Amino acid sequence: MATPDRPGFVLPLLLLAGFRTLIDDLHAELARQGHPELRPAHGFVLQAVGPAGTTASDLGQRLGVSKQAAGKTVDRLVALGYLERADDPADARRKLVRMTAKGHDGLRRSAVVFDELRDRWAATLGPERVAAIEDDLCRMVPSDVFRLDVPGWFSG
Repeated sequence: MATPDRPGFVLPLLLLAGFRTLIDDLHAELARQGHPELRPAHGFVLQAVGPAGTTASDLGQRLGVSKQAAGKTVDRLVALGYLERADDPADARRKLVRMTAKGHDGLRRSAVVFDELRDRWAATLGPERVAAIEDDLCRMVPSDVFRLDVPGWFSG
């Protein structure tokens, strides 16, 4: 039950602040490792593109944004060298969006940095507390926790 010293709105703000702290720390480290142009939304895009690539339309659906918004982000990530457009071998009329070596490197480094950040939280809070937080969130969060449509959800 919410109390005056712990009103209900504090929990989502703390969860968001924890997320923001992790993401800000991730991007600071990625910048130090040679990826200063990557932004938080770019990680969702790279994940949504996936190892096999996708079309701009499918990318927009996965991200919960319009095809035009997805295309704009793809243009930016192509210009930065993280994505490329290529002919679809299954359908010459379609273009695929695929990750470049730089895109794969950014995702690989992100995974390593996230592990390091989790270790940092465990060093501060204790490994048991971090595991308990994760377990508790798994109990409360729907099973499709790893949805990629956060950019569209935030802006929609």
